[in-house]
Amino acid sequence: MTAAIYETGAEPSPVRPRIPPGPEGTRAWCTVDLAALQHNAAQLRARAGVPLVPMVKADAYGLGVEAVVRALGAPFHDEAPTDQAPWALGVAAVQEGETLRALGVSARVLCTSPVLPSELSRMAQSRITPSLHRDADVLAWRALTDAPWHLAIDTGMHRAGLGWRHVAAMQTVVALHPPEGVFTHFHSADRPNGSRELQEARFRCALEALALPAGTLRHTDNSWANVARAPSPYELTRPGIALYGSPGDSVLALRPVLHVHARVVDVHDLEAGDTVSYDAMYTADRARRIATVALGYGDGYRRALSNRGQMLLRGHRVPVVGVVTMDMTMLDVTDVPCDVGDVVTALGADPDSSACLTLDDVATTGGLSPYELLVGWRLRLPRVYLP
Repeated sequence: MTAAIYETGAEPSPVRPRIPPGPEGTRAWCTVDLAALQHNAAQLRARAGVPLVPMVKADAYGLGVEAVVRALGAPFHDEAPTDQAPWALGVAAVQEGETLRALGVSARVLCTSPVLPSELSRMAQSRITPSLHRDADVLAWRALTDAPWHLAIDTGMHRAGLGWRHVAAMQTVVALHPPEGVFTHFHSADRPNGSRELQEARFRCALEALALPAGTLRHTDNSWANVARAPSPYELTRPGIALYGSPGDSVLALRPVLHVHARVVDVHDLEAGDTVSYDAMYTADRARRIATVALGYGDGYRRALSNRGQMLLRGHRVPVVGVVTMDMTMLDVTDVPCDVGDVVTALGADPDSSACLTLDDVATTGGLSPYELLVGWRLRLPRVYLP
């Protein structure tokens, strides 16, 4: 992420000073703050000045899609949408849209990733709007349904969509079957390197070449474009990770939504020369007290945080020592009172103080992407939702 977005002088994001304890007897758990999610959505909507298409792919970035879309105000069972409801919900796979329909979600669902031709009939049956960029797929969609579709234009990411240099190839089919919307995706909107402006110029050239009907919905802005500029120059915006609290120190003072906690299950007193965990990568330099926490990479606490991560205990940052294992992580608690059963915080707000480890804090420490860190907590941790 870039200084252009982060170095704004904003105050640290407000978090709840106390996070409720987890379920009795639970070794580790996630707490999802739905009020923080709603705050972030309101901030992003106000900044963009246009309706949101919140991205809820990958089980809402691992937070639980049903609770998230309810908190965002998406209508269920043909309820009338409120003024704050998203314009649509963004997914990346057909089965994600089908899951939303099975839950009773009646909001629009937009799949922003390419789909196989064999999946189009399922999309039509579940009222999922596809993103298309090949003549044959548009014609196949129209043979199935009169429902809307969106045109994906690749302006430099080279991942998906109709290349901006080749839009003339679709002029005929687009004129016969115009899309409801057209969009592109910025590859580096968080970096002040001119790439967003270049991609946007390519997008506008493609729009001119296609001569789309007036009223065609245009959308380009992902989370970082949404944060970097206001208002959006187009009709929709597609925030993803910013909804879930990254970056916490942006111009919007976004709030952390996910908090990950675990309990201490063992405590060991070490002498100088004793080692910790696999491969003996940590050696005590003197007498040390080591706490074992019931959280490992099998839960989503990444192995990359071995010997470099930190967790919060009683308001203090305590270092991870040794290799993170599948089910357990060890902490140096020499200077902090610690007993079996104590709660530590691996991500988010400490239940015993105002201290907080943000998503960006933890990701940076481990040399990780905040995206991969966020979605990785779905493996086996139960979720507790704060309204």
